[in-house]
Amino acid sequence: MIRLDPATAAPPTVPAWAFTAGGGPSDAAAAFQAGAALASLDTLARAQPAWAGAWRQRLALKCAAASMRLAGRAEDEAALRDAWQLCPAGADPGPAGAIFGAWRQLALQPPAVSADRLAKVAEMLGLAWDDEALADLCTQIEDLAGSQRPAPFAAAAIAARVVAMRPDAELFGWWLADLVLAQGLRWPRPSPLVMAQAFGPAFRTEGGGKRIRPGEKGFEHGVCLALVQAAAEACRLASELSRRAEKLLAVAPKLRAKGAGDVIFLLLNEDAVAGSLTTKNLSRFAARRLFERLQQLEAVRELSGRTSFRLFGL
Repeated sequence: MIRLDPATAAPPTVPAWAFTAGGGPSDAAAAFQAGAALASLDTLARAQPAWAGAWRQRLALKCAAASMRLAGRAEDEAALRDAWQLCPAGADPGPAGAIFGAWRQLALQPPAVSADRLAKVAEMLGLAWDDEALADLCTQIEDLAGSQRPAPFAAAAIAARVVAMRPDAELFGWWLADLVLAQGLRWPRPSPLVMAQAFGPAFRTEGGGKRIRPGEKGFEHGVCLALVQAAAEACRLASELSRRAEKLLAVAPKLRAKGAGDVIFLLLNEDAVAGSLTTKNLSRFAARRLFERLQQLEAVRELSGRTSFRLFGL
């Protein structure tokens, strides 16, 4: 039986003093605030609670939704869920679904790099890169890992280098920033964070002016401030999912469907699960009955707002 880890039953929060009160902080203060925020998140990122998969996939969805704006697309979180969930296994999920898939991959795999992995991610992001350039990028990431630079500054550096190499590849730079951040913090899996803040106040010039892109003046400062906000949002999300996971696991003994354990596992590890799910232990009809029962017990939420092809999650 899956159980909650007592150490993560009450996820941490970013301390209030880590947020800026009033005018913008100095570079040193911004770095200090980022360190405090990441320290709050560090325990959670390492603990691997039962609901960690769903947590990271929700963070991936938020980053993918922010990516749509950078890619000149209009899909929101609901549309991205549909692009992914409505796509048959092995079929092309379309440009938006592929970008979402890149963020999902980031959240699923350890923060290791290889030319093959980067080639696949670049393709998912709609970019064409030659093998030599990708090998050089791998070397630059390895150099950053060995440089002992603080993780936020290493993350900012790789995003800046990608944009310097390919100005049209900014989205790839943001993706790599979270990977390099996880490397620097020695997290077992990256937690997608920074892209979700790319259009927020952390990356605006004074007075809310133009957006600061990777490599431009003030970008490192912006990454530090963005990480404070991103860590706070990630901790709040973790708190919500912890409560919902606790309720789901509490009702598990009341479920009589043979494949209920498979569904619970998926709910704890995915952003959303289709109500029409079938497994070797669960027919489509049985799945519908099971999700209806879970809704009655207030253990899951319906995420699509539809009466057909419904999606459920914590």
